[in-house]
Amino acid sequence: MGGPSAEREVSLSSGRECAAALRGEGFRVEELDAGADLPARLADLNPDVVFNALHGRWGEDGCVQGLLEWMRIPYTHSGVLASAVAMDKERSKAAYVEAGLPVVPSLLASADAVRAAHVMDPPYVVKPYNEGSSVGVYLVPEGANGPPQMSDDMPETVMVERFAPGRELTTLVMGDRAMGVTDILTDGFYDYDAKYKPGGSRHVVPAEVPQIIADACLDYALRAHVALGCRGISRTDYRWDEARGLDGLVLLETNTQPGMTPTSLAPEQAAHAGVPFGALCRWIVEDASCDR
Repeated sequence: MGGPSAEREVSLSSGRECAAALRGEGFRVEELDAGADLPARLADLNPDVVFNALHGRWGEDGCVQGLLEWMRIPYTHSGVLASAVAMDKERSKAAYVEAGLPVVPSLLASADAVRAAHVMDPPYVVKPYNEGSSVGVYLVPEGANGPPQMSDDMPETVMVERFAPGRELTTLVMGDRAMGVTDILTDGFYDYDAKYKPGGSRHVVPAEVPQIIADACLDYALRAHVALGCRGISRTDYRWDEARGLDGLVLLETNTQPGMTPTSLAPEQAAHAGVPFGALCRWIVEDASCDR
């Protein structure tokens, strides 16, 4: 849990929640804030399983997975390759397209070029190509006078993506089962604060959408999970433009380390599907392995 990424605080919250749930399930749990001494601390602990509650870079992009493979410690969630591909928004989109899944047009550009001029006609979204949780996301609306004035901590390369209007939907996959569809309601853009601050968003489970849209979300989430090579749980996010019907449903991204905080979508959806939080955490641990 924790770690050095931009999503450290969310990861600490996820870790605390999962640790408490696992203790309630009868496991002996050691909470480990991941730092530069992680290999030595893991060697000292010699755990049966590592529950990966890290989010963002180093914990969700294949790095810590590679360390755990090297040390031959069974771990949860996706393996090295699936984690790396899912975290790289350009490569994950290529995998979606290869699998016949719908996405919106996008391109990679230098942050300096994006600050200097529109590299795509508005409306569009600018975001890091290798972060999650809506960290560093800028919405450039239609008719915007100029390009976004992004913060200096944006990476050198960013993704510029055609803005997809409509509702925010998401589907959790647990093993080979798509658990349902959640409709995420916010008063504005679904950014970092909307995701994690209490009251930042409201979740409707199951989503009140036509059956053809619900079925497509379940199908697309499973296909994305397989196309990326995910293991354990994953969560795929969509935008749906009601006016266009099924043609208005597009994939945004797949999260291989979904948040496990009190306001997170994955445990909420699992609970609605009959899998309470403790049982979900137990399943994740019992699914752990090397060679993922």
